[in-house]
Amino acid sequence: MAGNNTTAACSAPLQRSLNWCQGQPVLPGIRRRIYYTSKQNIVNWPVYSTDTGGRYAFATTTGNFTLKADAVWYYIDVLAEKSTLTSEPQGEAPSQTQLNKLTAVHPGVGAEASAAACYLNNSDNVFLVQDMNGMWRIVGSRFYETKTTVAQDNGQGATGNASTTISVEATDVCPAPFYQGTLTTEDGEMDCSGGNG
Repeated sequence: MAGNNTTAACSAPLQRSLNWCQGQPVLPGIRRRIYYTSKQNIVNWPVYSTDTGGRYAFATTTGNFTLKADAVWYYIDVLAEKSTLTSEPQGEAPSQTQLNKLTAVHPGVGAEASAAACYLNNSDNVFLVQDMNGMWRIVGSRFYETKTTVAQDNGQGATGNASTTISVEATDVCPAPFYQGTLTTEDGEMDCSGGNG
């Protein structure tokens, strides 16, 4: 009997219509402040939605990130016009995943920015990025390690730009899942549930 239930669950289609209203703007880019924390700080992760057959059915998680006592999410201010969030497929069926890539350009090369390279390069982190519609996206998964590398450019001549570039690669089951929970930050609790905020 259980086999019949599994067969029924696996034969139910996941496909849905994907509409777009002509004239509806799709705003590109990300906002100027991102958040991050080490995965070692995370006690509980938000839940990925699956159907009864175990297939991932939605790109929006439910629930909150729960951190260890005294742990918080830290922020990094970035140059929005130079920072990007992309996602591309990798692997082959039935094990194909998404490689989510974040390039975050911070406008500074001072001691604090340089120190960031030390702990970001050598720890497994998760990042939260807000798009221009106010929705929050997760870059980093409980299933796979996040690779973070930091490069600095002191600029060239009188007109060059000095910056610190944080590059993140994170494998996940879907393109940068949406997060609608809360964050415990240095400045207190932050609500990530609304768009256009």
